[in-house]
Amino acid sequence: MRLASTFITLLVNDLLMKKFTFPTAFLVVAYLLLFVANTQAQQQGSVASDNLSGLVIPNYHYDYVPDFTYQEVETRIQAMETEMPFELNDRVFSFIQYFTVRNREYIKMVLSRKAKYFPMYEETMGEHGMPTEIQFLSIVESGLDPTIKSKMGAMGLWQFMPATGQMYGMQVSPDIDDRMDPEKSTVAAAKYLKSLYKMFGNWEVALAAYNCGPGNVRKAIRKSGGKSTFWGIYDFLPQETRSYVPQFQAMLYILNHLEEHNLHLEEPTYPIEFEVVAFDKTFHLDRLATLTNICVKDLEELNPSIKRRNIPETHRSMAIRIPKSRSLFVKENLAWIGDSLSLSAPVKLLAATLSEPTKNDTSPNTRLVYKVKSGDVLGAIASKHGVSLTQLKQWNNLRSNVIRVGQLIHIVTEKAASTPSSNSGTLAMTTATNNAPKTYTVRSGDTLWIISQKHALTIDQIKRLNNLNSSNIKPGQRLIIG
Repeated sequence: MRLASTFITLLVNDLLMKKFTFPTAFLVVAYLLLFVANTQAQQQGSVASDNLSGLVIPNYHYDYVPDFTYQEVETRIQAMETEMPFELNDRVFSFIQYFTVRNREYIKMVLSRKAKYFPMYEETMGEHGMPTEIQFLSIVESGLDPTIKSKMGAMGLWQFMPATGQMYGMQVSPDIDDRMDPEKSTVAAAKYLKSLYKMFGNWEVALAAYNCGPGNVRKAIRKSGGKSTFWGIYDFLPQETRSYVPQFQAMLYILNHLEEHNLHLEEPTYPIEFEVVAFDKTFHLDRLATLTNICVKDLEELNPSIKRRNIPETHRSMAIRIPKSRSLFVKENLAWIGDSLSLSAPVKLLAATLSEPTKNDTSPNTRLVYKVKSGDVLGAIASKHGVSLTQLKQWNNLRSNVIRVGQLIHIVTEKAASTPSSNSGTLAMTTATNNAPKTYTVRSGDTLWIISQKHALTIDQIKRLNNLNSSNIKPGQRLIIG
């Protein structure tokens, strides 16, 4: 067809040059146009024939939803080994149908977040002697979103109201809201649920009280004629609470039978490993992110209780979770980072005087880093190394004479032939030698899991160091952590 088109073009050009008579040229062009049309029709027919002979049916993606019966679900529930046994009924079955058929996306969303919180949940529930199934309640409460807030003002993974949160030691203010802290809120939820169980002697009733309050549950018990089970007082509970416990039981079943309902974990979200650092400063997380090259979104995720990214004066001593990948850098440079947090522009870490020397370094000075010990004062450190107090403060960007144990003090002194630094030209490090074990005093709300995360240890390591046979600890207890 391309050849015929080229020929027509040449023919027209020749016609314009008057190399052909008009009648002759007209007949030739007409013939060629018929030839081209016939060729196109044949090619289209050939393509259509080829397409039909090798027809490819589109592969549409769809989510296969297996059929299941009431009897099959009941058999599976009876075979489950749980610390909180429950029986299937029409109300629970209807929620199982809803989440496995009509709202499968909700289950998939929960599965993507499960790995982030459930290991901590299991540890906390175990430490408080509670059924591990209680952790599924957080799915009903918040969908495993620590920042979610209800219309009534409940907040966090466990949806605490402000008054109840403060009752269990959580700070609730315009700047800090511990209800969004996963560890603190989970410890509070475990304590609150355990107290409700002691009050009513039945876990299902305790869950109902967690949702609508113990007062409404007592009222329902009176109206039912003194019945003490959830299904016995079901008709007298608030409408929302009647659905609350069945949803919890549906989640307990579904997450234990994902395969049977073709529900699979596709993209899990894992917790960011972290270490805890206290700066004893009032500052903004954006400022810390700039100084440490940490993504501010990671700082927000690790510290969800900090609102508006601001550490207020009332909480200047609070510990900040730092991604473990940057924790060594932060700890080694804690002094200048702490000082720079209060300034309007980042302070470089003594780039001129403390940079790594080159082979051609002829500087008459040696660089020292001194680690502050208990009883040290800044003036004594200056005298000990033959420098002035003013110099010491300038080198370390200190605005006062206040120093703390463990702080690194940078010192520039004259080289001495007898010192190792004059031969190697490397940064010398002076550290306190102390053979005494490093200890930690347990505070209110602490668990072994929280302590292990703070000090980069495993729970088993802490247990071995302290000869603990269980995970039970109490405030004021001193633990060896190194």
